[in-house]
Amino acid sequence: MNGFMARTVSTVCCALGGMAATGCYSWGDICDPCYPQRYEFAARQEVKQAFAPQVLNGHILDQTVWNYHFEPGSATLTPAGLEHLAYLARRRPCPDPNIYLQVAQDISYDPNKFADFVEARNTLDTKRAQAIQDFLTAETSGRNLTFNVVRHDPPEDGMSAVPQAVSVRLFQLSAQGVVVKPVLGGGAAGGAAAAH
Repeated sequence: MNGFMARTVSTVCCALGGMAATGCYSWGDICDPCYPQRYEFAARQEVKQAFAPQVLNGHILDQTVWNYHFEPGSATLTPAGLEHLAYLARRRPCPDPNIYLQVAQDISYDPNKFADFVEARNTLDTKRAQAIQDFLTAETSGRNLTFNVVRHDPPEDGMSAVPQAVSVRLFQLSAQGVVVKPVLGGGAAGGAAAAH
């Protein structure tokens, strides 16, 4: 027992000596005064950082002029293509000057004429980029806007109907609950009548 008391007294004395040597602190000195705002801000930034690439990819796909905006195998814009470009030129607060052109996918490939395929695709892409520039110049005349047409080859946006149907089916089948027999009448008398 004497050893226990001696160790306890020495521990308390060491703790008091340490507190005396380092000084006294209030609660505000040893805890974070910006709790929880600092950590909530950090959590919001992490969510935004994870979401930002998705937003950028969606914006690029929205700025894309697809193959179906042209007549097949040509650089002539369809009415849907003209409307899409007009929509991009009227974007608020200001249009994005970067327009993305899907690489031509509507040229037939012949394995024996590989070089002809590459040349035909590049020629068609160049003509389509010029058609986009010409229309946007006419559409935005007097507004001093310059657009940059960039070729890129994204996959078609969208999703197969099969996974969507599975998701809808699973969502509809996941509901759980209890069917309760409705009680007719109201008040104490109604409850007493339902109990009999």
